[in-house]
Amino acid sequence: GNEEILEANGQLEEQYQLNEQAEREHQDLHFQAEAMSKLSQSLEEQLKEKEMAQVEIENMQHHLNQETTEATKLDRDIVVGTLEEPENDMNKFSHIKDAVSTVDKLLEQVGLQKILSLLESENNDVQIHAVKVVANLAAQEVHQQKIVEAGGLGLLLTLLQSSEDETIQRVSAGAIANLAMKETNQELIMSLGGVKLLAKIANDAEDPQTMRIVAGALANLCGNVLLQGKLQEEGGIRALLGMIRSQHPDVLTQVARGIANFAKCESRGFRQGHKIDRSQLIGDGVLPWIVANANSEVSPIRRHLELAICHLAQHEVNAKDLISAGAFRELACISKNCSWEDIKRFAKRTISASTTFQTELRQMQLA
Repeated sequence: GNEEILEANGQLEEQYQLNEQAEREHQDLHFQAEAMSKLSQSLEEQLKEKEMAQVEIENMQHHLNQETTEATKLDRDIVVGTLEEPENDMNKFSHIKDAVSTVDKLLEQVGLQKILSLLESENNDVQIHAVKVVANLAAQEVHQQKIVEAGGLGLLLTLLQSSEDETIQRVSAGAIANLAMKETNQELIMSLGGVKLLAKIANDAEDPQTMRIVAGALANLCGNVLLQGKLQEEGGIRALLGMIRSQHPDVLTQVARGIANFAKCESRGFRQGHKIDRSQLIGDGVLPWIVANANSEVSPIRRHLELAICHLAQHEVNAKDLISAGAFRELACISKNCSWEDIKRFAKRTISASTTFQTELRQMQLA
């Protein structure tokens, strides 16, 4: 009951944050026109066989001419995450819907397999525009399974591994992050070596936007309880925490979301009797950073870290570490002063369920 409401609220908050990411992605006002132009040129080179191919190209060019005026008005080129309408931001949301509509029309004109084939083009510009289209398509749930079944995930991971172009790396990671919204895709990403590739990009990246997108992909994977051990083994958690070095609020928001997702899965494992050791997050030394940023002025960071503290406090084996690191003091404050009622209730229940925390709370009140 309450746990489900809490998780639903958390998911709504994450969806809202993903919409904010979409609004901030790249500033290329001519994305759609350029993407379709490059795709059209490449198709003219690759589809020389038969009259039907030529007719298809001509249809695509006609479609391009019709959409150019509309496309040049768009102010975003990649939609990262599922779409949900931001409050009080109808104008920006309509631009996102227009971008999605234009890419859908392109898909109808050209076909998914041909778009995916351009990810293997030797032309760098064609690759960039093709992967942007794939990233937009991957943001829509209706296309996600089709992309995976057509081999798109493998192509994106190959591109992530082979390309030295940071734009291609960033947009490929964004497409993978979108596909990682679906649980079955998360397991496939892991089995295809996606975590190691994302970890490498995270460790090498300097651009905050690249780090934000990679952190978002890893944060999505952190929400799968079945993958936690492997995620740890393959350097995913270490890479996620390493991006704290950025200090950019957008990056830190995704890092905090990953920490909260990981802690939530751990607490679920504790409840189901699958885990008896202390949290891997505590073992990785992240607790001081959680405590230091639990009162962040950036609302999403604060919410994610407050949730992380509540989830870490679910298991008694973590109690002493939480107390010594100052996290219990934060938990007590959350139970009284948190601006989100669902988290405040969660913190109160957590303290009430632990004799260790109740004893510590009495000592704090006497001090």
